[in-house]
Amino acid sequence: MKKHRISTLVIMAAISITVAAQSESGLIANIEAEKKISKKLSITTEAEMRSRNDFKTIDRWSLGLGANYRFNKWLKADAGYKLLYSHYREDTEYYTSSAGNAKVKWRPSYWGLRHRFYTSLTGTHKFANGLKLSLRERWQYTYRPEETPTRYKMKVGEDDMELDEDYVRDGKGKHVLRSRFQIEYDKKNALFTPFASIELYNSLGIEKTRYTLGTDIRLGKNQSLNVFYRFQDMRHSSDDDNDPDMHYLGIGYKIKF
Repeated sequence: MKKHRISTLVIMAAISITVAAQSESGLIANIEAEKKISKKLSITTEAEMRSRNDFKTIDRWSLGLGANYRFNKWLKADAGYKLLYSHYREDTEYYTSSAGNAKVKWRPSYWGLRHRFYTSLTGTHKFANGLKLSLRERWQYTYRPEETPTRYKMKVGEDDMELDEDYVRDGKGKHVLRSRFQIEYDKKNALFTPFASIELYNSLGIEKTRYTLGTDIRLGKNQSLNVFYRFQDMRHSSDDDNDPDMHYLGIGYKIKF
């Protein structure tokens, strides 16, 4: 069986850093294009990049294709698909063997694909003074295919680490209901459209909460820039997510045809 010499101190340091990380910062950058098919129907395509580890590590890339349909001025539906190429964090697991020996299983970080499908309804009410309130209910299903990333195992206190040749990370699907309430100040032809929102992720209980504050900046009749700050509270997320709280700075560009 293939073996690797690796310092126990390095493993323990990695574990300590992971445990100690209470929050991180990152960037969200995206570009979106929307094509109007009819008065009520349009299609969209988008690309996005996210970073973490205080802007030092790319967290994921994604490509999306969707469509939205406006029933009337206050109700809109949309649906779509996203391909996610994610950088999974390293993971360390302590366990005790049948012989009573304390052992460690260590999986380095790696890249993997996920598939996401979603559909949502958004209700909007706009007041005469430009204040707009909206509520979006979105269902999404994300599937991570079965993978065979590299993982090592070793006894605690020893330096001999061997490859875990039987390790397979099973495929996993997850349903999530996302509820977002947003308030914005939307005046016709205004340069800035400031907004604030809160979004809850519910999968048999609230798993994470997003708080976002930002503004759209009008660049022309069919172009806009979006800048925002977002805090992502992960305190109720599952252990499989292995993610800390996040502070994001975001920037996006949108064009309509």
